[in-house]
Amino acid sequence: MRRLAVALSLAFAFACPQFAQAGVLVHIDKSSQRMTVSVDGHVLHSWPVSTGRRGFGTPSGTFYPQRLARRWFSRAYYNSPMPYSIFFHGGFAIHGSYEISRLGGPASHGCVRLHPGNAATLFGLVQRYGAGSTRIVVTGGHHATVAPGAADSKFLHRLPQLL
Repeated sequence: MRRLAVALSLAFAFACPQFAQAGVLVHIDKSSQRMTVSVDGHVLHSWPVSTGRRGFGTPSGTFYPQRLARRWFSRAYYNSPMPYSIFFHGGFAIHGSYEISRLGGPASHGCVRLHPGNAATLFGLVQRYGAGSTRIVVTGGHHATVAPGAADSKFLHRLPQLL
């Protein structure tokens, strides 16, 4: 009887994708320059973003938050403010930007820029659900796919400047 209950529970979980995909899903589409945020399978937000401009691509792939910083300043790019940073691949982060007029088009050095208010909302969701329950999927564009955990040569090249 116990085996039947476990089997039925597993079958139900796989049949209902919203249960299999519990947590936060952040989908960034470089082609449309939009971010969609879903929680437990339900879309909550869709926001314009700015990803990497020509010569500064944003990596594609599936990632997980590595580090969160409510306040961060870029050591590589003129001490630029990066409020509500969610680092997901080496030096690449999702963060707030005060250059809101550029949202909706490629403009960054590879990070994913958001309106500061939207960045705060996303940061709060990741904190609430946890980095382990948050998945970041970056698709679209003409940039090469980067495997999770792969070293980013641009970041490694800048490492001495960052330290």
